[in-house]
Amino acid sequence: MASARTSMDDDEMDGPVDGINITPLVDVLMVVLVMFILTATAQIAGIKVDLPKASSSVSLSESKTKAISVNNDGQVFLDAYPVTLAELEDRLRTEKAMNPGFPVIVRGDAAVQYQKVVQVLDVLRRLDLNQVGLVTGKPPQ
Repeated sequence: MASARTSMDDDEMDGPVDGINITPLVDVLMVVLVMFILTATAQIAGIKVDLPKASSSVSLSESKTKAISVNNDGQVFLDAYPVTLAELEDRLRTEKAMNPGFPVIVRGDAAVQYQKVVQVLDVLRRLDLNQVGLVTGKPPQ
C-alpha cells in the first residue's frame, strides 16, 4: 500500500530551523587552536648561553630573525651553526641580498670576552644592518 502522505506540505518546508549547524564553527576554532599552538611554541634556534641580566627585556621573536650567539669560549654561532667571523659576514651579506632589513639578535654569554661581541657588532655595522638587538635574561627575583 502506498503511504497516506507521500510529500511534505509547503508549510512544513518553510518553517523555522530548530538547530544550528556548528560544524563550520568547530572547523574555525580548530584552525585558531592550531595557529595558537604553533605561535606559542615558536622559538629562535640557538646555542645555550648564560645571558647577562637586565631589568627589562623586549622580545624580538620573528620568523626571519637571525640569531648570533657567542658562547663562553668565544665561539660564534649563526642560528646554532658554528661560523668564523668571515663566514658570518658572508652569510649575513647573502641573507641581506635576499631579505633586506631583517632583524638580528646577538646573544653573548655573560662570561665571554667583550671584544668578541664587539667584533660581531662590527660585522653587523659593516653590513649596515640596523635592526640589531642584544638579548639579556631576566634578573633573579
